[in-house]
Amino acid sequence: MLPTVLTDLAAEVLRVAGQRGEHLATAESCTGGLVAAVLTAIAGSSSVMERGFVTYSNEAKTEMLGVPAALIAAHGAVSREVAQAMAEGALAHSRADAAVAITGIAGPGGGTADKPVGLVHFALARRGADTRHEAHVFAGDRDAVRLQAARTALGLFLPPSPT
Repeated sequence: MLPTVLTDLAAEVLRVAGQRGEHLATAESCTGGLVAAVLTAIAGSSSVMERGFVTYSNEAKTEMLGVPAALIAAHGAVSREVAQAMAEGALAHSRADAAVAITGIAGPGGGTADKPVGLVHFALARRGADTRHEAHVFAGDRDAVRLQAARTALGLFLPPSPT
């Protein structure tokens, strides 16, 4: 069962995207399809959700999204550059109007001093707009990191809150 905090947020994302007439795509690495799963758990999501890519390996990022292997080699899979290329690749390989990408280190291993466990890079690409990037370091175990990453990714689809 998916956490209510995620399904409630997904329902809001679908409502807003539906009002805008938008179709959405996801490109996920460390979340392994969790964002797409949460979105498609909502009845009626097929009118908004266009496609979900699970690109856990570097080869999948290259083959499915067109992320250049040289970009991954230069910056690492967990980087701003790769997150942005993933989001832009999801748009290029779908009919979506907006795509979110997630790449990170969920743990418990795999972290370094420069890229600690819990580091997740996000990107949001929209047709005709600059690609937006965020990075966060989440605390907790693997499940906690993945849930926080999914929540953040869903939130990127929503308009910024007025300050």
